[in-house]
Order: sequence, then structure tokens, then C-alpha cells
Amino acid sequence: MLTHQISTLKNGLRIVTAPMPSLASATVMIGVGAGSRFETKKTNGLFHFIEHMAFKGTKKRPTVIDIASEIDGVGGSSNAFTDKEFTGYYIKLAAQKTELAFDILSDLLQNSIFDPKVIEKEKKLIIEEINMRSDNYPVLASEEMVRRLYGDNAMGWDTAGEKETVSGLKRTDFIEYIHNYYYPKNMVLAVSGGVKHEEILALAEKYFSSYNGEKQKKVDLIIPEVKSPIIKLINKKTEQAHLVLGLPGLNIFDKKRYQMEVLSAILGGGMSSRIFLKIREKYGLAYYVYADSEYYTDSGYFAIGAGVNLNSVEKSLELTLKEIEAVKKNPTKKEVLRAKEMLKGQTALALENSKAVAGRAASQLVLENTIRSIEEVLLEIEKVTADQIQALANEILQKNKMVLSIVGPYEKESQFSKLLS
Repeated sequence: MLTHQISTLKNGLRIVTAPMPSLASATVMIGVGAGSRFETKKTNGLFHFIEHMAFKGTKKRPTVIDIASEIDGVGGSSNAFTDKEFTGYYIKLAAQKTELAFDILSDLLQNSIFDPKVIEKEKKLIIEEINMRSDNYPVLASEEMVRRLYGDNAMGWDTAGEKETVSGLKRTDFIEYIHNYYYPKNMVLAVSGGVKHEEILALAEKYFSSYNGEKQKKVDLIIPEVKSPIIKLINKKTEQAHLVLGLPGLNIFDKKRYQMEVLSAILGGGMSSRIFLKIREKYGLAYYVYADSEYYTDSGYFAIGAGVNLNSVEKSLELTLKEIEAVKKNPTKKEVLRAKEMLKGQTALALENSKAVAGRAASQLVLENTIRSIEEVLLEIEKVTADQIQALANEILQKNKMVLSIVGPYEKESQFSKLLS
């Protein structure tokens, strides 16, 4: 089974390794406890922008070409991502080239130039990214659901920001937020693949021991409060309707999160799930169907999404709600067992990917201050019972707390509100 070793540098930076001896590659990732929930209305989109700018030039590597050519030159790949509470930067390359990843990542995080001219150029690209997301209707439906679920606050705002906020960002904003959130105790260096902990720790000392700064991160409690059904229609001329049904869920520390994973799998996890079998296989109304849960440090949400025939949205929603009511009344032991085995299999498969392993370790250590072992996760999944699923379904899946977003050529909420009443 996968094992982790954790060490801490004198400056507070935590180093975690997950050796995977069978791999000839390694993923080096820096995780930061920073994301869109720490932004203001004026700076919405800034952390996502910072992520973009990290690869645009440093004092040592002044241009994006200087950075990319070094990584490409050894056959490596690099990227970054930003979420509500976490930002990750990583480089994946041959294990014997691991030091190069340390050299580049430490340079990006400590010496980025944030050239005002490059910032202005990148604004245009991010605005195009926002436009692209608006044209991606499954993503748009999901984002609009989250916006209505949380309301007008940092958890409800889009991680990429709005065109207006992105356009107004200045270099001083980048410097201020880097200073306030990118400090060693708010970061984790995670390395997985064909590596040894002692060698990684030596590289961390060499490239990150001079990194300094310490702040007290301010976190405002943000929990969704839905007291009656909410419906949001996004009128678009589409060939397919995209709907997302969301509800307040569990936070990342809730032990019932394993039950929630099983419940998600029963309803919309895979081709044998209840909703998939009903609205896609039996009635042929949908192309894609899913159920998913998101967990944050103080809240979370559960969502069911589908892409359905334009004339079948009401029917699809009605069938989905019936399956929700059915699982609240009688989740069978057979389907609970199937869902558990599926989740355990997916957990095992994820261990084959060094990027997934590094990302898992970094995010858990940043957000939860611990790493849940694979054995613990498998045990918790195995312990889930049909009675627990029924109790959780009745606790979470309440009609009066549902938020429904639909992208399609619809204008009247009344045609859907009766189904949620």
C-alpha cells in the first residue's frame, strides 16, 4: 500500500513524499492554502490569475519560453490549478530530473516578475477563458447552481472571476495577495513517484529553506442556507438542455463524507447507478448523467447533473426526483455493496497516477492538516451500511433545500417549480 513520509523545514514548509518505486517518473507539486474564497468582490479571480502569471517569467527565466523550454527539454509537463480553497503548481518529469522541477518551482514561487505589460496581455486570455466557460453549458449550469446555493459571497463567485474584476486587477494586487497567502506554513511540497524521502528533503532544503514569511490567514465562515427551492434558468439556444440539481452537503471533516460518496455512487456514479439506468438507459432522455459531492473546510454540496433532450427536461427531472425519494425509502444492500466496491476500485486505480497521488497528499495536508491513509479510506467505505445511506439521504436530499439550474431555451420557471414544490 502507498505510504507517506512527512518532514517540516525550519521555516514551516511541510514536505511529504509518496514513493512509487515502480515508476520511472515523478510529480513535484506545491500546494497553497489559497483560492477564490479568500478574495473580495473587487479582486475576484485574482488567485486564478496568479496561477497563470507564475509561468510567465521570473528574474532567472524572464519569459514563458525560458520556462517552457527547460521543461519541454527533458520531456516533462507542467500545469497549475485553482479552486475555492487550494491552488496547486506541479511539474511531472523523469525521476532522475527531479531537481530541475525543484529549481523551476522554487523560482516561480519566489521570483515571478509580474510584468505589468504581461499582466495586461494575460487579462485578454483569461477573459477568453471566461467566455469559453460560458459556452461550456454543463460547466455553466454547475457554476450557476453554486452561485445560487451560496449566494453573493466568495464561495458563490466563480474561481476565474468576472470580466470586470479581471480587467481591474493591478500588479500591486498580485504582490499583496502573494505576500498574504504564499508563506511556508500555508504551503505543502508533495512529491510522488520514483523518489526517496531523504533525497527529496535535501532538495527541499536546498531550494525552499530560504522561503520566508508568516501570516495569520483570515477565514470567514460561509455555509449555504437554502430555505426554499431556488430555480435559475439560463436562456440559451441549445440543442440539448443541461441541468444541475444541487443541495447543501457536508464539510471536509465530516465522517459521514464516506457515506455521501456511496450515496453519490448509488444515484449517479457510473452506468449502473439509479439515475443513469432510469433516464438514459430505460427512457433514452439523457446523454450524460452524474452525481458528485464537493467538500470544503466549513461546508460542501451535493449535485446531480444531466444533459437531456430539450423536450424531456421535466420528465427527466421528475424521474430524478423519484429516484431520490426511492433511495430515501429503501436503499438496497446490493446497490450499497456495488457502490462501495466501485469506490474502492477507483481509489486503488488513482494510486497508479503520480500526479493524483501528489495532489491528494498536498491538498489533504493543506486543508485537513493530515493525510488520510488509503487503508483508512477503504475501511471507512467498507463500514458504510444501507441504514446509514437511508438516514443520510433523508438528512441531505430535502426538496425545500434544492437549487436547480437549467441551461436551455426556457423562460418560465413555473414549468419546473411545480416539481420542486
